[in-house]
Amino acid sequence: MFERFTKDARDVVKGAYAFVEGSGGGGQCVEPEHLLLALLDREGSRGSFALAALGLDQRRESVREALREARRRAGLTQAETDALAGLGIDVEEIVARVEEAHGVGALAGDRKGKGRWPGRVSFGRGAKEVLERSLRVALAQRDRHIGDEHLLLALTLRPGVPAEVLADHGVTYESLVRVLYGSGGEAKAG
Repeated sequence: MFERFTKDARDVVKGAYAFVEGSGGGGQCVEPEHLLLALLDREGSRGSFALAALGLDQRRESVREALREARRRAGLTQAETDALAGLGIDVEEIVARVEEAHGVGALAGDRKGKGRWPGRVSFGRGAKEVLERSLRVALAQRDRHIGDEHLLLALTLRPGVPAEVLADHGVTYESLVRVLYGSGGEAKAG
């Protein structure tokens, strides 16, 4: 599958690894959130064009902050947090108590060496699903390659924090398809 990846898509994967390996991402696995962070840093690609066309280029920091907050909540989406609140469970209170006892970011899963080989970064299940779905998205659009735009489209289709954060910022699968392919189905951008 990786032989179909364009340079831009490969750079996104490398960028996601960099977030995990560096201080920016934490953890030992590449997750969908890391792929989104790497996409936000891209310039001059079809994915970055689509994000800019939808106004996200000026709200990147807002997206990053929403991802940080979700990570602090142990990866719970806002919808999950709201559902728990409906049951009388205050997630923010739980996070505050855990952080008081174990330190800031204790629920983020950033503790190094916990259950993993040191220095070894792998793909989490969610990131693998995004990569696999990007292939299906490319095939559905009749594209012969997998570009960063397909990774972005796949992130919007997979339920979870990245899709929720993107949707909260006006980026959905439908809006991306309109920007990238227009009504005629042929690629417009890039």
